[in-house]
Amino acid sequence: MKKIIICLVTLQLISSCNELQQVVNQLPQSGTLGNDEIANGLKQALNFGIEKQVAKLSGENGFFKNELVKILLPDELKKVDKTLRSIGLGKLADEGLKVLNRAAEDAVGEATPIFVDAVKNITFNDAKNILLGNDDAATSFLKQQTENALYTKFNPIIDKSFKKVGADQIWSNLITKYNNLPLTTNINPDLTDYVTTESLKGVYTMIAIEEKEIRTKTSSRTTALLKRVFALQDRD
Repeated sequence: MKKIIICLVTLQLISSCNELQQVVNQLPQSGTLGNDEIANGLKQALNFGIEKQVAKLSGENGFFKNELVKILLPDELKKVDKTLRSIGLGKLADEGLKVLNRAAEDAVGEATPIFVDAVKNITFNDAKNILLGNDDAATSFLKQQTENALYTKFNPIIDKSFKKVGADQIWSNLITKYNNLPLTTNINPDLTDYVTTESLKGVYTMIAIEEKEIRTKTSSRTTALLKRVFALQDRD
């Protein structure tokens, strides 16, 4: 009877661990790593990247002074910027750009809890796919899991931020001046939706950069766990 029970327990353990064990079977071995250790290493890498990059983006000039993610004007407003600068209103155009980026910086601070929940829900199969995936596999996973929730969270914050810093008045003034110019076509884009979408792109861009650093540079693996886990996916 005892032998039967032991066999049943063993079969259950083998079944539950089978997916993640494939990671170890398919990759160069670097010591013995348990399934929990591998999953926790991936989660730690994601949490580090999220914490570091979200903190950068949510600070003052996190978007505005970062050329990788700086929010520029939508296509339909680029002619506004060019026209205003050509008639000596460059300062007004610069202020319009700044408030767009300030709104993004306000919103990004709300991203961390949503990302943390996504990381907590990583399964063994997710871990396998991420570890064996491309340099941005973890970022792609996060995008799939969080994009809709982040949009819903960011959009009202950006709208509120526009009002708080007077962006609605700045843009109303800017667009009014442009629309009053001769030979121009009146425009009225949905800037809240545009900035929300651009904010999300910026967040994922920076997390992808952090992920690639950890994957490709051993010096970026700042804990023993990260070193052990990501050694499995290193290529000669």
